[in-house]
Amino acid sequence: MYDPDGSGTAKLVTNIMKRVRVRANMVKEFAMLDPYDIQDGESPEIVADRHHGATQYHWVIMLMNNIRDPQHDWPKSIRQMQLYLGIKYGSSIQQNATHHYEVAQSSGDTTINIEVPSTHSGAVAVSNYTYEHTLNEEKRSIDLLRNQYLGGFVSEFENEIQG
Repeated sequence: MYDPDGSGTAKLVTNIMKRVRVRANMVKEFAMLDPYDIQDGESPEIVADRHHGATQYHWVIMLMNNIRDPQHDWPKSIRQMQLYLGIKYGSSIQQNATHHYEVAQSSGDTTINIEVPSTHSGAVAVSNYTYEHTLNEEKRSIDLLRNQYLGGFVSEFENEIQG
């Protein structure tokens, strides 16, 4: 209850400062999660409908995967990527221009590339197009809460948001 003008007439308002996060130990609990690769053109609502049986649980998918803005944190479709690249870089010449240079790291997981100066021995140019597509593809791998835990998760969320 909040009295916005001090008149003594309180109104029920939403606390826009209240934030709820998924407990860190829940995110790390692989027994509760199923890995999922988002297919081209799928939205959070489509994935929720396929996995949880209802589009209304799209927020669970977004919360479990720390997706705050589906326009930027969710993978773009092929068509959306074409439009995005056109707006951001313009012509195909600029899309194919060098974004940065990379080499495979020499220790640990050598399948991981690291950014280096263009003068570094063995440096390979990565285009703006390749860079943006790689970022987009990395967003495809998410975790879905197993349905047996959905009811408890929703109840706990509602208790936290109301408390």
